[in-house]
This record gives sequence, structure tokens and C-alpha cells, in this order.
Amino acid sequence: MLKAMWCGCVFAGCLSSLAVSAGAQQVVHALTGTVSSIDDLSKTLIVFQDNGSEGQFKDMTSAKTHIVIDKKVVLESPSPDSFKKKGAYVIVFYCGDNEDRTAVALKNLGTGPFTSVEGTVVKYEAKQHSISLQDTSGATQTFKVAPDTVAEGYMGVVDGLKFQAQKGDHIRVVGTSDSSGATALFVRAM
Repeated sequence: MLKAMWCGCVFAGCLSSLAVSAGAQQVVHALTGTVSSIDDLSKTLIVFQDNGSEGQFKDMTSAKTHIVIDKKVVLESPSPDSFKKKGAYVIVFYCGDNEDRTAVALKNLGTGPFTSVEGTVVKYEAKQHSISLQDTSGATQTFKVAPDTVAEGYMGVVDGLKFQAQKGDHIRVVGTSDSSGATALFVRAM
């Protein structure tokens, strides 16, 4: 009887330690926008977001928060403290909620031109790495999903090639076009 009680206590202790360590991790999310201000003194970044609002992000340089993110996604993205390009169009990787967001990394999307399309998925081809959506005007647009495409799903940021969309899902795509067609740079489930 004493042995069974001892085993139960050890098991409960193991479970509680797992719960504490799992609760300390933060899921990383992403959004797109233009960097409008960088304040080195207060370690904050102001981004004019694509939704029309202004977002403030703290710099994560000194934070001791454990984050959950696919390392491939932010491999070539500089940390907020080393990013100095005011006016750049970027993907901001962050954790936290709307009132207390902390920037983890920034990915400069370049000079553009960019397209932003919101609509409903009509076709998603994982093997061909493409996604087609119908916008509000009824037009269908198809984007290639490249190895460097970033996606924001319901569980945070993922590599674009791992993003899963179903017919009928409402999404937003930020992309660019060249002679080979339109390529998705950022995909967000709405």
C-alpha cells in the first residue's frame, strides 16, 4: 500500500513538472506591415500593420521566454535589435497578445511591388505547392508556395510548405509577381 502511494506521488510530481515547463513556452505569431519607428532607447518597434492599425512591439533581446517556432522560418530573419531599416515592409514574428507583444524577429520582404489578396480557398495543392483563392470580386488568383513562404495558421507560425488549407477556408495572401507568376510570401488564416 505504501509503495502504491509512493508511486502515485512520484507520478503526480512528474506530471506537474511537465505542466509547468509546457506553460512557460510562448507560441510565435506573425503579421505584415511597414516599420514606421525604431526606438533603440526604449527597445520598441512601431509597425504600421496591413490592417490599418499601428502596432507596438517590445524587443525580445533580453527576454528569457521560451518560444515555440520552426527554426527554418526565422533562420535568415534578423533579431529586432539588429534591424535598422525604417520604412521596410516586413513580416514581424512576435509572441504575446495585442496589448503586450514582443518581437522575436523581422523578415524584410524587399522592395515589391506586393499584392495583398483576401478570399476563400478554392483549391490547395500540397504536392504542387500552390494555393488558389477567390477574392471578393469573384476573381480566382493562384499563388505558388515557395520554400521561404511564411504562414500564420491557427497554432502560430509555420513554414509555408507545412501550411494546410482546406477548400472554403478564409485566408489572406501577401505575394509578389514576376515572369514565372505570383508567389506567396505570407499566408494568414483568417
